[in-house]
Amino acid sequence: MTLDRRSFLLSASAAVAASAVSPTIAGAAASSSAPFNLDYAPHFGMFGASGKGDIDGELAFMADNGFRAIEDNGMRGRSVEEQERIRKGLDRHGMRMGVFVSMADFSKVNFASSDKGFREFIKKEMTQSVEVAKRVGATWTTVVPGRYDQRLEWDYQTANVIENLRYAAEICEKAGLVMVLEPLNPFRDHPGLFLTKIPQAYLICRAVKSPSCKILFDIYHQQITEGNLIPNIDKAWDEIAYFQTGDNPGRNEPGTGEINYRNVFKHIHAKGFKGIIGMEHGNSMDGVEGEAAVVKAYREADSFR
Repeated sequence: MTLDRRSFLLSASAAVAASAVSPTIAGAAASSSAPFNLDYAPHFGMFGASGKGDIDGELAFMADNGFRAIEDNGMRGRSVEEQERIRKGLDRHGMRMGVFVSMADFSKVNFASSDKGFREFIKKEMTQSVEVAKRVGATWTTVVPGRYDQRLEWDYQTANVIENLRYAAEICEKAGLVMVLEPLNPFRDHPGLFLTKIPQAYLICRAVKSPSCKILFDIYHQQITEGNLIPNIDKAWDEIAYFQTGDNPGRNEPGTGEINYRNVFKHIHAKGFKGIIGMEHGNSMDGVEGEAAVVKAYREADSFR
């Protein structure tokens, strides 16, 4: 989940080849600014070289290359002025705001605890997140329910997580904000956390029973934790509100690892997904060349009908 944040034009020959197959595909290929089939969201820093290290420059580069959304895990840590500047940039380019992180403590048992004092912390954090969401036009915010308790039976912890999330969801519902719970892999990146699998997140969301408590399906994490990506997407579909990407191994752009992203994206698109797919990964190469490779990777993974 947490990660340090870091123009592609198709050749004329590729466009001609595409036109022989489908005019729609050819039209999209001919212009790098054509929207994708799905709404992929880069983060600031991903196109830092092409955008000259400037927020406005990066937003312009993203829009010019067909991206219609961004995500920014650290949005809450930005100044009000910077948040407002980002919102103006998104509006200017016709882009949407994806997730930002509300609560994600990797060091403590919190949501799994029965400590009633934690409710005040939830109230403070989620109230602040509601204000940030209003400012930047966000619909979704990420929540990671902390560590598990080695001294407490698992089912008691699950009950605690559900009750604490119900309390948080009440705050979010009033503002139309959706918490997305992100299961994280315990093997490579985040050992010791309570929430690791999609079926587990599905059970919790069903128990919370709130439109403001849904699943963030991070394809990178779930390839590591459990695989079986498309069947799990289908089984949990009603509770999934957001996706994130990253290939494995390496956690870079699609095509650099083992995941068949074209098939996964095609499946998500066929199910009618209209939300955002966050590009929460690094670039396999540095500089402008590496950033062009990221755009190319998404054009190729998104080239389905």
